[in-house]
Amino acid sequence: MNPQGERWTEDRVLAPAPDDPSRMAGGRLAAPGRWSGAGARGAGAVWGECEDGGPPYRTVVDLDGPGGPASHCTCPSGEFPCEHALGLLLLWSAGGESVPEGPPPGWAGQWLDRGRRQAEPGAPPAPPASTDAARRRAERRARRMTSGARELEQRLGDLLRGGLAADGSEYGQWDETAARMVDAQAPGLAVRVRELGAARVSGGDWASRLLAECALLHTLNQGFLHLDRLPEPLAATVRTRVGTAVDSTAVLASAVPVRDHWLVLAQSDGDDGHLITRRIWLRGRDTGRTALLLSYGAAGRAPELSLPAGLSLDADLAYHPAARPLRAALGTRYAASEPSPAPPPGGGVRQALEAYGEALRDDPWLDGWPVLLDAVVPIPDPEAGWQLADADGDSALPVDPRHRDRSALWRLTALSGGRPVTVFGECGHQGFTPLSTWAPELVQL
Repeated sequence: MNPQGERWTEDRVLAPAPDDPSRMAGGRLAAPGRWSGAGARGAGAVWGECEDGGPPYRTVVDLDGPGGPASHCTCPSGEFPCEHALGLLLLWSAGGESVPEGPPPGWAGQWLDRGRRQAEPGAPPAPPASTDAARRRAERRARRMTSGARELEQRLGDLLRGGLAADGSEYGQWDETAARMVDAQAPGLAVRVRELGAARVSGGDWASRLLAECALLHTLNQGFLHLDRLPEPLAATVRTRVGTAVDSTAVLASAVPVRDHWLVLAQSDGDDGHLITRRIWLRGRDTGRTALLLSYGAAGRAPELSLPAGLSLDADLAYHPAARPLRAALGTRYAASEPSPAPPPGGGVRQALEAYGEALRDDPWLDGWPVLLDAVVPIPDPEAGWQLADADGDSALPVDPRHRDRSALWRLTALSGGRPVTVFGECGHQGFTPLSTWAPELVQL
């Protein structure tokens, strides 16, 4: 329901999307030139016809339906909501004149009225089409994902039987396999398949990296193909890694909230050309737990949620289910944000590696784990690579060579001036990625 009659935010539109590719596709379609006959009835319904490379798809969304938001589209997608519904809602949420107010056309009005009549007192019960349709969609997607995982297992088996050194496949073939995983609605598998192709042509000790990536992908496939044998927290992690999205609204409704004073450690944006993904890292003052908030913005617009580093907020968080919970949804905020007087306590390099190792034990497919390094000194070395060394010890962490913002590393070095600083970032198998530092004032890198 939409009792407040408010225009939705982009985060709310994108929250129930099946996966990130659906969000990206919705962002691509959130352009006025894609739509004709678009309109809205207050904050209760939105409709339009989308030009998407063929006959226009007619899309209508009932935002205030008797059973909650619902949508209908003439596209063949089995997803709910489909990319056209997401694109239409994103266009409407942006405001402006692209989606004017007015009465719905006949085709949209018929669908909306049918749903309303079925909800009237004394009306015959509506057939469980929506429930059955949702179940059938979920079953179809599960079959597609299972088929994709099996196909990928066969591809990996062929590769290992033939030998890594004998594999002459080019990146394009791996890219084709990745596209097949996208078709199988398993975007997480697609990402890892592309990493296989990149490892094959990366030079140096490529065979070891390729073998390690194959092993991780094999364990992920096997975990997904045998979900019923896994404990539920690990099964939730596997589903997420393969590409099954979890609706943050559902998490807020079902998970036990964790209230704390949450310090914003870092905020960073990534832009793929269609969708801006904002990552906000938090640390609880009393619980000591770390959390990751994800927020989205489409069509070049910044995400709605913005929490600059250094603020503290008294709020509830609900963690997404996982073997090692990290991603969370922001719930009730009990007071306005205020500056935090100091960074939370951190640890040295050894503690950071131990934390990363413990996280890998529960989630071996992690790319990185958030850690706070206390009293470290940045050491620039253009040849051997940058490092963060313990000021009072003999340990150091290499900076991840994929961290391309060298200007940020030089700023970190300048802030340090050879003195110890506190640095927050992600520790991964290729090194450490710094995101913010205290020296003595918090600086976003």
